[in-house]
Amino acid sequence: MQLSFYDASVACYQQILESTAQVLKAGREHADGAGIALSDIVDYRLHESMLPFSFQVISTWHHSHGAIQGMRAGEFAPPPDQPGIDYDGLCGLIDEALDTMSKESPESMESLSNQKMIFRLGEMEIPFTTDNFLASFSKPNFYFHATTTYSILRQMGVPLGKRDFLGNMKMGH
Repeated sequence: MQLSFYDASVACYQQILESTAQVLKAGREHADGAGIALSDIVDYRLHESMLPFSFQVISTWHHSHGAIQGMRAGEFAPPPDQPGIDYDGLCGLIDEALDTMSKESPESMESLSNQKMIFRLGEMEIPFTTDNFLASFSKPNFYFHATTTYSILRQMGVPLGKRDFLGNMKMGH
């Protein structure tokens, strides 16, 4: 079986974005019940050398919503700064990414397949095709940051399990 560019991108993004939205909801409910300030979650780091929870959620949004925009524009860069973003703002980013995915179609994504694009980091440029960008850069980063979002909430006591992260799996026989 060969996956379409849509299935390899939008369908994967949607599954984890939907689960991330639910994980964030569970995080809010836990914080409310345990008396944890949402700002404590937003600023939490798994390790002092890691970026905070807010960056993890922003990056989950950026490596899905922003990746589609980047493939369309032929250029992708690190996520934009979001100074002062709060928990509601982070949830809004995930909702925005889900909205972006809902507007894509197999045809709109197929038109992006195998196009040239670059990742720009300051003066440095890394050339990609959209397919290689998706497979070797965007999706690995997307999963890393979604997993770290989940892990931080688990670390803070939110009652989550692996199925919460996986979300709605595509099943069949």
